[in-house]
Amino acid sequence: MSTSTLLEIRDLGCNRNDRQLFEHLEFALEAGEMLVVEGPNGCGKTSLLRILTGLRLADGGDILWRGQPIDRLAGDYYEQVNYVGHHDGIKHELSCLENLRLARAMGVPSERDLDDVLEQVNLFAYGESEVGSLSAGQKRRLALARLLATDSLLWILDEPFTSLDKASMEMFAILFEQHLQGAGVIVVTSHHDISLPTMPVQRLNLGQPA
Repeated sequence: MSTSTLLEIRDLGCNRNDRQLFEHLEFALEAGEMLVVEGPNGCGKTSLLRILTGLRLADGGDILWRGQPIDRLAGDYYEQVNYVGHHDGIKHELSCLENLRLARAMGVPSERDLDDVLEQVNLFAYGESEVGSLSAGQKRRLALARLLATDSLLWILDEPFTSLDKASMEMFAILFEQHLQGAGVIVVTSHHDISLPTMPVQRLNLGQPA
């Protein structure tokens, strides 16, 4: 394993309802790399991401962070994980700024000004607005803005471009590239093409469901 490898998966397996989604899965990501997980619905893409976040257990294999099994690292691994799933995962009764403050408290705190974060994602005017009043696209931009509220290295993203228009997708692709340039890593599933011409991108196809 390279000394710059952050995330490594060895012989990972996953079953669901007595059906094997995948087995003997292996990959490694060095600082500055992105992995795009591909495959048809039902092949285990979301299950893989949930395993990486600790939201579900694998049915065999190991996950290593900086060469150490994550079950030995506990919080030292999970504070490096920043996850945005299918659902936005934001609190509708809170304001945009309150949501970002909550996100910052759950990872490696960033020194970025949260007003600047909202401005980056074109939500500055809605900082004090209750999230429930926002459009679907604005809520998704806020969900992804939580990535910028911490300095966590591992971004795990499940269909991040849901509800976003083309301009917003291009904006976040630039932010993804900046994260990789800062020695972070990204694991992502997306039905939209994610092209980062200047950064190394791996692709993993989980194939047809069993």
